[in-house]
Amino acid sequence: MYDTHALRAAFARSLSAMYGTEVPAYTTLVEVSTAVNSDHLAAHPDTAERLGRIDRVTAERHGAIRVGTASELRRVAQVFAALGMEPVGFYDLRGDAATSLPIVSTAFRPTTPEALAINPFRVFTSVLVTDDRRYFDAKLTHELDAFLGCRELFDDAVVELAARAEADGGLPDADAEEFLRRATACFELSDEPVDRRWYDKLAEISGVAADIGGVTTTHINHLTPRVLDIDDLYARMTALGITMIDEIQGPPRWEGPDVLLRQTSFKALAERRRFREPDGSVVDGTLSVRFGEVEQRGIALTRAGRDRYDRMLAEVDARSAGLTPEQRNDVKLDVWRTHLPVTEQGLADAGLAYFTYSVTPGAEAGGGTGPVGDTTTLSELVASGVLERTPIVYEDFLPRSAAGIFASNLDSSGSRDASREGSARDEAWLAEAMGRPVHDPLALYAAQQEASIEAAAAALGTTIIKES
Repeated sequence: MYDTHALRAAFARSLSAMYGTEVPAYTTLVEVSTAVNSDHLAAHPDTAERLGRIDRVTAERHGAIRVGTASELRRVAQVFAALGMEPVGFYDLRGDAATSLPIVSTAFRPTTPEALAINPFRVFTSVLVTDDRRYFDAKLTHELDAFLGCRELFDDAVVELAARAEADGGLPDADAEEFLRRATACFELSDEPVDRRWYDKLAEISGVAADIGGVTTTHINHLTPRVLDIDDLYARMTALGITMIDEIQGPPRWEGPDVLLRQTSFKALAERRRFREPDGSVVDGTLSVRFGEVEQRGIALTRAGRDRYDRMLAEVDARSAGLTPEQRNDVKLDVWRTHLPVTEQGLADAGLAYFTYSVTPGAEAGGGTGPVGDTTTLSELVASGVLERTPIVYEDFLPRSAAGIFASNLDSSGSRDASREGSARDEAWLAEAMGRPVHDPLALYAAQQEASIEAAAAALGTTIIKES
């Protein structure tokens, strides 16, 4: 019997093996990531595992896929539900920036600390907004919807097996192996000829729209390992002659705590594809849509922390217009040093980040270094050594960084009529499309923090007051 967690781990391995055969540079990326993690642990044995054990970090992956319709989204949500992966967060990648893309997204992932510790596989999943008039006129929307309506990305057999796995908490060995085989095949790159005229028509608007709606299947767009030092990874990949995008997305490298998420990738590679020409002939060609992304995860920020982060990015934008990526990074550093506490203690005191709290061994029996009365504050218990504070890892994504990664791997910025109105998409639409609730990531982190405080208070027999 494969339980839910075993299915998720097996699927992540299967997908990784398949993707490595399709994109050999991904295997190189994994090898370099593993070396970076090993070297970082050796150089920083006291701090390297502050945000996760090395075995989890090195095994960790997130994938990205793209679908075209609400129906396709509902079916893939069922596949991921079999793996214990639930939709978390709503990301609108349209917006007003040059990196705007005609998609909205969510991330399927485990939602409990226990499940994440077993296997933290995530899939960032985007759906095309075919009726957004900034990108598609009414005629093209009709053509696009008709094209998407004629394809089947996830057949009935894999969806039915997934539903059984969700209901039963797993599958017997033979059924599990059949499900894993079929589910992996859903994301393989197809050798079916691509209609050149139709694909190019969509690509003039958006390379992402063409990648989703210009073909009859879906595929893994990228599979992402996690590293402990993304700057080292960037330098090593460049030294191997692999072309990286211009900059690392997200926060800068600095002397303070890593927060949220830093991401980069190697540029999308030209992959052999077959094309059907207007005269009906089939010829060989290439497409450059898949790339290799890598991530470095930091501490999850509270709502106040995210608000501050957004204001900091706005300041970086205002001060770095027209600057090179290197100059922009210098601006980021200055903004970070001005506005963000340089220690975890400072983040906690300001209520900017999430942490868990556990009783120091022996403290519950009166062995702590500070007194525990009927009522005490969280900061006093940490300062006296009665409680240990551990940062909660940010398990989710940043819409601006995701859009930046996607856009950096497109051949052109496409076209968009900003004078037109976009169509409504929000978390409620996403939930209705899938028939499943969408979790608020901040609520998940807050609940994890609160549960740890309640458990610590019970173990100590006291009431803990939270100052922020």
